[in-house]
Amino acid sequence: MPLETPNSSPATATASPIPSADGFAPLRIPLFRDRWIASTVSSLGTWMQDTAGTWLMTSLTTSPLLIALMQTAASLPVLALGLLAGATADLFDRRKLLIFWQCWMLVSVAVLAVLTFLGHISPWSLLAFTFLLNVGSSMNNPAWQSIIPELVPRELIPDTVSLNSASNNLARALGPALGGLMVAAFKNAGTGTAYVFLLNAASFAGVIWVLVNWKRTPLFKSALPSERIAPSIRTGLRYVRYAPDLQASLIRAFTFTFFVSAIWSLLAVVAARDLHQGAFGYGILNGALGFGALVAATQLPKIRRLVSADTIISSATLYNVLTLLILAFAHKPWLIIPTLIVAGFAWTSTMATLNTSVQLSVPAWVQARALGTYLMTFQGGLALGSILWGFVAEHASTSKALAASAAGLLVTLPLVHRYKILQGAAPDHTPYQWKHPAPAPHPLSGQELDHTEGPVRISVEYIVPIDRYAEFTHAVHQLRGVRLRDGAMRWGIFRDAINPTLLNETFVMESWLDYLRSRERVTLADREIQDRVRALHHNPDPDPDCAPDCESFPPRVSYQIYAREIANPTPHSA
Repeated sequence: MPLETPNSSPATATASPIPSADGFAPLRIPLFRDRWIASTVSSLGTWMQDTAGTWLMTSLTTSPLLIALMQTAASLPVLALGLLAGATADLFDRRKLLIFWQCWMLVSVAVLAVLTFLGHISPWSLLAFTFLLNVGSSMNNPAWQSIIPELVPRELIPDTVSLNSASNNLARALGPALGGLMVAAFKNAGTGTAYVFLLNAASFAGVIWVLVNWKRTPLFKSALPSERIAPSIRTGLRYVRYAPDLQASLIRAFTFTFFVSAIWSLLAVVAARDLHQGAFGYGILNGALGFGALVAATQLPKIRRLVSADTIISSATLYNVLTLLILAFAHKPWLIIPTLIVAGFAWTSTMATLNTSVQLSVPAWVQARALGTYLMTFQGGLALGSILWGFVAEHASTSKALAASAAGLLVTLPLVHRYKILQGAAPDHTPYQWKHPAPAPHPLSGQELDHTEGPVRISVEYIVPIDRYAEFTHAVHQLRGVRLRDGAMRWGIFRDAINPTLLNETFVMESWLDYLRSRERVTLADREIQDRVRALHHNPDPDPDCAPDCESFPPRVSYQIYAREIANPTPHSA
């Protein structure tokens, strides 16, 4: 049961900023501004480390596969832990989780810095600590992104996502160059890299300080016992299965990142082998991507008002085909650098659009699990793509790997274009209980049932006139998605063989507690669908004392709990 209304959220406790054309309204909220500044500093350290670490790997080994595996070590933890990270962020206090995982990352990088200073670093140990760092990042990110609705009003979420992209990409524009410059400033690449690692460890301290001082008030808190991890993951997966809008975002994210990962994973090889550049030159190339991404993040609010989300993603995809071909065959810095600037613009435009679509397509109770699934899909595309393109570069050539990824990106574009993003008005996922009195905590008054009993079958009987039969079946099949997303294991609608006006909706929940949770999860958009279905239920005998808008003859609902066999130790007497 929600403990507060939207108007009492931290973001709106003071006067809520009005969305502005410049896209900077969220920065007028002090809490979000503090988080944004701390995140920018931390991201700067992360991108410095990314460049320095990848370049250190090129000094430790000449294998393109091991170099490409640095991208895999950064992405694979999200692929493995995305669902777990989302589940923990939905179940536990996000503030405490964030503090723990920020400390995890600080310690991981600090240990890596010490080992690098001492010279006890190898390709495999570098991969191992990069993996550990990104275990923390993968567990941190769903909670980090899912607190956005707690910091800003819902109407500012698109601009907030763009500002978060601007934060990351400001760091991406400066971090690689600064990281490469610091490495190049020392004769020994290991010493410069160790200092970069040490600075990155210190950058986590600012984020921890902001989190420690944050007085969090959750937007949604259930009055029921909390779910356990495994059932929570299953619930999240069930939601994804029956949420077409979310599925479209996931499919577009995986396809895009799988092929475009060749740019990120092989850029260091292109810099070293094709352009004959050192660490600073590689930092400049990475910084070009970051600079373009920063420009995109600041201009995206204006672009979104002019063109559709699908147009943004399709245009970015086509441009990345061109970028991959230029990296493969045109080894001229004067051509590659401006190409990468626009590629960074295209990358952030796509990622911010997809992230916004996920944020707006799910309700609060499952938001972190949805974001965890999105991050898992996004980073999974990067990790798997990096392995493939690194393998092709190792056994064929870098040019062939880049050209193959360009061809794959071009061929799959018409296949995935049918999965539309952010079409029409976003559904209102405000919990229904915020706007109306909460339903009774127990639908069977005077009865006390064991919450663990189940499975539970809920049966709803409707009486529908023949002339409204088609309209009713269309509406009730939309209700199917609501029931299944909110926790139902099975759903069906059946017409009586003798009386065709009598229809029976049946759905099964795993337990009585799951049914009570499903009642809590109803949003305003879900309730609108339910109301459309109930409006088609015919009242054959209206109550003359009932007001015109009341429901004097609601559909009959029955609840049935699975009858398990119980052994009777007492012999039956004759």
